Amino acid sequence: MTATSIPRNPQQVTSRWLSGVLSARGEPVEVASVDVVPVGTGQTGATYRVSATYAGDRAGLPGTFVIKLPAGDDAVRDRVVLGYRSECAFYADVADRVRIPTPECFHCEINSDATEYALLLADRAPATQGDQIAGCDERQARLAVTALAGLHAPTWCDQQWLTFPGLAMTQLDEAGAKGMGDIARMCADATVERLGAQLGAADCETLTAALSLITPWVSAQLGRFALIHGDYRLDNMLFSPDGDQVWIVDWQTLGVGLPARDLAYFTATSLAPELRSAIEADLVTAYHSALLGHGVSDYDRETCWRDYRFGMLQAPLICALGLVFATGTDRGDDMFVTMLRRACAAIRGLGTLELVGEVCAHEC
Repeated sequence: MTATSIPRNPQQVTSRWLSGVLSARGEPVEVASVDVVPVGTGQTGATYRVSATYAGDRAGLPGTFVIKLPAGDDAVRDRVVLGYRSECAFYADVADRVRIPTPECFHCEINSDATEYALLLADRAPATQGDQIAGCDERQARLAVTALAGLHAPTWCDQQWLTFPGLAMTQLDEAGAKGMGDIARMCADATVERLGAQLGAADCETLTAALSLITPWVSAQLGRFALIHGDYRLDNMLFSPDGDQVWIVDWQTLGVGLPARDLAYFTATSLAPELRSAIEADLVTAYHSALLGHGVSDYDRETCWRDYRFGMLQAPLICALGLVFATGTDRGDDMFVTMLRRACAAIRGLGTLELVGEVCAHEC
């Protein structure tokens, strides 16, 4: 392995490799030693903390990094190569053009068939990852929704992103929308079969009804689009110990679509239903105000609220897709049950199914 080869496993993340990629940024850097330990429980990749000891002046470089490598399982790796491409494309071509807070990227590299990649990020420790099952409080929710505007506003209705090659989720044509609808219905059936006893009859009914509407939902022409994270939830957020900062990670589902899909997905899956219903109007107002602060115009708060209600189908869709296509774990099943219960409650409480029917009858 050369100093600049892409490491396939943590054993290949050596002092020589780290010296090479850091030196490629400009000033020569000599790393004397590294210590690489696993962190997190990623289902589509492997994440490690890299502690570096420098031979000389470290020139402002951190003492620890986080590196993301492909999954060790070849079957998983081959299935999610589109996600690897998407994440590398975000850090290479998008991160510096948006205002959403993310860890600094020191190196990003991917091979031609996307089966090998390495993403070297600043380690945000002692920041802590959000807890998807426990949910978040109001302060964390406000941080998350205002941060989200920093992704949407700079890319708001900008045509260049419709054909950006790094997208994992593109706008769909008629055939693509039909195909997505077919997949969604299949995933709904599989989810009910696997988790139905834990979800209960009401949530199973809501889930099935929601995913039966995916074809007209993704086809609706509402006149607004932006880059979207696609999986904007607590597990993909790091919060500072003082609770004043958040950093957004895991950009393997980068897409383009109705911006409020991200907003709805976050509140529906990351807040307990009682808290969500009590504060969601204020959260939508905070998000909308942040959009305006970043320069979005001709978008009133009433329309934002309607988009938020409409976008709620993002939650059961992504949950069902994740349950069916990701590697299953006990924690994963518990997480999906929690997220789906919250999402179904939000859909019922906000009248989303009725709204989607009304909008699609008029727009589609």
